[in-house]
Amino acid sequence: MPLEARRLLRKMRGGAQAHLIEAADGHFYVVKFSNNPQHRRVLINELIAGVVLEHLGISAPEMRIISVSQDFLARYPETGFQWGNRRIPAEPGWHWGSRYPGHPDQVTVYDFLPDALLRRVANLREFAGILAFDKWMGNANGRQAVFFRRRVEAEAGAGPFFALMIDQGYVLNGPHWDFPDAPLHGLYYRPTVYEPITGWESFQPWLDRILHFPEEILDKAYKQVPLEWLEGDEAALEAVLEKLLERRRRVPELIQQCRRARPQWFPNWNADAL
Repeated sequence: MPLEARRLLRKMRGGAQAHLIEAADGHFYVVKFSNNPQHRRVLINELIAGVVLEHLGISAPEMRIISVSQDFLARYPETGFQWGNRRIPAEPGWHWGSRYPGHPDQVTVYDFLPDALLRRVANLREFAGILAFDKWMGNANGRQAVFFRRRVEAEAGAGPFFALMIDQGYVLNGPHWDFPDAPLHGLYYRPTVYEPITGWESFQPWLDRILHFPEEILDKAYKQVPLEWLEGDEAALEAVLEKLLERRRRVPELIQQCRRARPQWFPNWNADAL
């Protein structure tokens, strides 16, 4: 069941103009609204990607559907978007939420770390897995991630940072639902995260999980999409998910295309044939 939105904290950066909202469970969520400037399909993309990432074992925020009432919008009339010179209010209904990793007053989340700290990120190897994911799912944006110290490490006053892969709205090429496959799509802007990659073994176990991805997991994701997000797009969504299954075997080729286009991003990849 959806969680009820209780309190608005602030608007977030980004093209979807998401908002940070406290929900009825006491947790905080970065909420993308169905009438956001990028298109309602990005909510479907986020949901599909979240189910896939969970199966692959790649770290991403917990996702929930957030119910925003007319009463909430009346209490927080600033909830909405800026489109050029126009201000568009958010609509009541069901929207997509990405759980913030803790209380915003107690947990600091970073979208940038210097290289010295970036190399110490506890799950740095997952950037290889998320590259394979992004190539498979046709992420038309650069890879985005945030970093924080998990509670046990924070209480100890030290410890490495932990990465969460965020903003999957432009998998499936965003609202277009196709696969243009540009070589640099999905690449993280900091080459430091790819230093651990020494060969194809660095992409395991995620690459094998993609190559043998179960059809029933995508079917499960499809069934979780709220009807109000689809608005007659059922056939189009079924078609793009079918293409997604068909392209599993292309992922190594797509990774190689990325490597050829930006070889300096993979300085420690052993001298396989490019």
